Amino acid sequence: MPSQLPLITGLVVAVAMMAAPASADALKDEIAPTGKLRVAIAISPAGGAFWCTKTETGYAGVPVDLGKAMAAQLGVPIEYVVHQNSGQIADAASKGTWDVTLLPKDPERETRMTFGPIYEVADATYIVRPGSTVTNFASLDQPGVKVAAVNNTTTMRGAIAHLKNAKVTGYQTYDEIFSLLKSGEVDAFALSRDQLNAMAKKIPGTRVLDETFKQTVTAVAVPLNHPLSAAFASKFMTEATADGTLRKAYDNNGLKDTPIRTQTK
Repeated sequence: MPSQLPLITGLVVAVAMMAAPASADALKDEIAPTGKLRVAIAISPAGGAFWCTKTETGYAGVPVDLGKAMAAQLGVPIEYVVHQNSGQIADAASKGTWDVTLLPKDPERETRMTFGPIYEVADATYIVRPGSTVTNFASLDQPGVKVAAVNNTTTMRGAIAHLKNAKVTGYQTYDEIFSLLKSGEVDAFALSRDQLNAMAKKIPGTRVLDETFKQTVTAVAVPLNHPLSAAFASKFMTEATADGTLRKAYDNNGLKDTPIRTQTK
């Protein structure tokens, strides 16, 4: 029997060596079926932990940096699939046009994609137009008040649930709402506080309300029924949070003073 040990040991090693590439190939076939890792991103001038910006050489943003790191770990090229907002990304989840994304999570979206660890928690509130007398949620939530939100987003759904009298209307792009707010054609805009604070600096006379109506969580996600992709994305984000990759992505994209929040209060 002892004489068979070298043979058995050799077989175990051989099987292990064969299984590892097979597993890697299976993951690549599922998460990068086109040979590239297609990362869905949403573009606006705002930047931040979710939004990305267009640059002279391509795109910039936390999801851009994280997507690049994921592709490098997989050993495949990267391709960014551009959308106008997170709602469009969610709508495309079943169409096979992207492989992985990083976007705000809510119960509606959990029926359409598989989410991994949260990497950002943002406080959602409202910014009011220049010259507005609105100072809090109570004075905002009045009949005839027009509130804008990015269409089909978790923040829009939260604003609709929060406001009982004001009318919430969805628009496709951040830029469109920016112009409407600046001209006074809408009374307020619902978005994350960090984004609205940046907007307030660009539109004199606006005010960001102090209260918070919702905490929006942002996480990595893959289309449904992609178990290998989901496991890889979850492991990647857990490690990225622990080893400083996420912190570096924040720092590289104007968020050096923004703490990383992975849990709601």
